[in-house]
Amino acid sequence: MDHLRIFSGNSNVPLAQEICSFLSTPLGQADVRNFSDGEIQVDIDESVRGMDVFVIQSTCTPGNTNLMELLIMIDALKRASADRITAVLPYYGYARQDRKVSPRAPITAKLVADLITAAGAHRVLTVDLHAGQIQGFFNIPVDHLFAAPVLLDHIRSGFHDNMVIVSPDAGGVERARAFGKRLKAGLAIIDKRREGPNVAKFMNIIGEVKDLQAVILDDIVDTAGTLVEAASALASKGAAKVVACCTHPVLSGPAVKRLQESIIEEVTVTNTIPLKPEALSNAKFRVLSVGKLLAEAIKRIHYNDSVSSLFV
Repeated sequence: MDHLRIFSGNSNVPLAQEICSFLSTPLGQADVRNFSDGEIQVDIDESVRGMDVFVIQSTCTPGNTNLMELLIMIDALKRASADRITAVLPYYGYARQDRKVSPRAPITAKLVADLITAAGAHRVLTVDLHAGQIQGFFNIPVDHLFAAPVLLDHIRSGFHDNMVIVSPDAGGVERARAFGKRLKAGLAIIDKRREGPNVAKFMNIIGEVKDLQAVILDDIVDTAGTLVEAASALASKGAAKVVACCTHPVLSGPAVKRLQESIIEEVTVTNTIPLKPEALSNAKFRVLSVGKLLAEAIKRIHYNDSVSSLFV
């Protein structure tokens, strides 16, 4: 792996270091800082000429800053004659704006894809996109990983019988069905009516949850309004226990407080986004690592091996 180089922006350095540890390779030397007026300055402090370079950067809060860091790092590596540049986005920000939901609305997920491509990335590696069709927004190869193996192992170890996998909305049914099939568990769907951004109203539960252990499965937990309302709806229908599993812990606004005060007994997330300090100190939260999964994917991409076989 002499021609492999891994760099990181400032968004998730611990995850990048963990990936490097699995690959037995040092984290690339790069200085990513700000000018006094806030502009981002990047210096790549080692040669990358002819190298296969991976840039690890989640575009989480502050999303605009982290996105610009990624774009500038890609541009710097391109101008330093890197042979191939892969943008590794454990969390792909702006993914929720993947279609026009009203007149004159942007499709920001497509715009971000264009920016990454224009900056000079040759391929993209990401985890649990909010919508699978975002892969088609790119004109370069996209390797879409799933946190399912990590979450499945955790669910298997904590639950055995009387379990039902719950999708908090219609968009997550395919994901919940796949988990239910592998766990030989039932499936329930919450029929949701959204009244505004980050505001949800639940109308009905499709499926049997009475006296069952309900596992709410989602890709993103943002303000946690969806999870808390879903848990209340499940409890009102007689669920014996409610837990939540989400890949990306955005946890904006009152999310941590809401989850702390809710009937949800445990919230399991991954480290695609660094967990906020108030969540780290909260006993309800459990963090699972996707570092090994990303490291294996990077290794396979470097050697031009199959990535999809990871999920067979």
